[in-house]
This record gives sequence, structure tokens and C-alpha cells, in this order.
Amino acid sequence: MTATIISLLVAFGGGIFGAALGALSAFAFVGFLTLIGVALTLGIAPDATSVAQGAASYFGGLPFGAFGPHVGGFASGVAAAAYAANKGYIDNGRDIITAGMGLNKPDVLLVGGIFGVFGYALCCLVQLIPNFGPGLAWTDYPGICVFVSAVVARLIWGKAGLFGKAEEGRSFFDPSDAIKWLPFQSTKGQIALIGAGVGLLGGWLGITYGGTGALLAFGFAAASLILLSLGLAVPVTHHIALPAAIAGVASGSMLWALIVGIICAFLGELCARLFLVHGDTHIDPPATAIAIMTFVLNGLTALGFWAAIPLPL
Repeated sequence: MTATIISLLVAFGGGIFGAALGALSAFAFVGFLTLIGVALTLGIAPDATSVAQGAASYFGGLPFGAFGPHVGGFASGVAAAAYAANKGYIDNGRDIITAGMGLNKPDVLLVGGIFGVFGYALCCLVQLIPNFGPGLAWTDYPGICVFVSAVVARLIWGKAGLFGKAEEGRSFFDPSDAIKWLPFQSTKGQIALIGAGVGLLGGWLGITYGGTGALLAFGFAAASLILLSLGLAVPVTHHIALPAAIAGVASGSMLWALIVGIICAFLGELCARLFLVHGDTHIDPPATAIAIMTFVLNGLTALGFWAAIPLPL
């Protein structure tokens, strides 16, 4: 990915569009775009070099490029919501569902466009950091950029500080249901079981379809969030599915995918309680967890961890 005038202009347009849709709906479209690319890749000729090159161009250009989560597919909507709350257009800067277009405030969309450009340029910069090796990125580029973009938006427009403060009478890591990220996905039992279930599914997709399977796992989980934007209490799982699939690809083991899935489920909740629940803008727990776990998993792969500690299944 390189920053050209054309690419930055496209990122500006993508950022406006993402802010107009709202962060969560825009991210669900990233999931649908990913599923379309995977379907074309697997359905036409999964082993053909020309198709592989076309798939790389598609994924790099759309779901992880001009409309990636770090550009118009999420981050722009997060920044627009932070700005809108600061201006009094909406009540809560953590609101990632409200469509910016409906506010009838062009300045909100403009903020989305600016942050679309910022996210794209930032992604170009983070890719300059050396990787662990061929095919082993040092982190998930869109994920780390979504995190950084959200931190910047909070520091500009938030009023609670980076971490916020605990509610009166409660410890910092024991928030009330009123401010939790996902109250229905916050108890130990719920977290462990959704981590195990999605970890197994993601691991199987990675083992079966390789890197394309990891994209498929991410796409399914991301696209499902369109239901969350409609008010249904569906789980948020892309921070579980993608790392579990990565672990499946690297280790060939369903058990390692299961373990990674459970770890990621709890890590997502930890990131929520650290960065999100006490703040007045949105810092995304799944993107943060994905960035952390991609660093960990690819680092372990580079060190030969999976071969050194194989699991039987």
C-alpha cells in the first residue's frame, strides 16, 4: 500500500461515506465485501496464480484498502461520532450506530473524510515497520490503525481522558451493566463459551482453506454485526474468529485454535474495560485485541512455537 494523490482522495471519499453510514454499519459492509472476495477466490480457481493476484488486488483495494476498517469501513465513523458528541449533535460519543448523514451536519461528514485520509496514510506508515518474516506481518495493519485513530479522536474531542474514571463505588475493571461494552457478552461463562465456539469454527476454516479461510472467518463475523446495528443481541466475534483462524493456519491444530479463541474472547473484554467503558468516545475492543494477538501469533510462528509444542488434534 502506497499513498498517492488518487488513493488519498479515494480515502477521503470513503471516510465521508463511512461517517454517513455510521461506524457499525460501515464495518458490516467490510464483512460483506470480504465474503464476496472469498467467494470469488474459492469459487473460480483457488490455486490459480492469476486469481490469487486478483484477490490480493481486490482485498487490498476494497475491504482492507479504501473502504477498510481503518478508513471508511469503521474508523471514520468513530471519529465522526466523537466530533458530533463534542458539538452536542448526539448524546454519546460511544455511539457507533447512528448514521452521520441523518444528523444533517456536513461538518460531521467532513471529519469522517479527514479521518479516512488519516487512517489510510497511517496504514502506509505502519507497514514500513519490519515484519517477522515473509507473510508474517508484525501486527494487523487495519486493527492497529483503528486503535490509533480512535485514540487520536478521543484526545481531540473526548473529555474523560484516555482511560476515563471508574464509577463511584466500583472498581475500574468491574463496571456496571449500564456502561459495559456488551452486557450480554461480559460474564465469564458467556465469554468462555463464545470464545470456544467461534475459536473452533475459525480454526477449522483456517486449517481447511489457509489464509483464505482466515479471511472467511473474519468476513462471517464482521458481516453478522449488521444484526447488532438492528438491535439484536448478537455476539461480537471478529476478534475471536480471525486470530483463531490464524492459529489454525500456523499450527494445523483445532485445539490451539480453541485455546486462542478463548484467550481472544477474554482479551476483547479486557480491552473494553481498559479503553472503552469509562470513556466518552469509542475505542474499539476487537480491533485492539486483533492487533495484539496478530503480533503475538505471528511472533510465535516466527519462533517455531507451534512445531515445538504441537497438540494432537
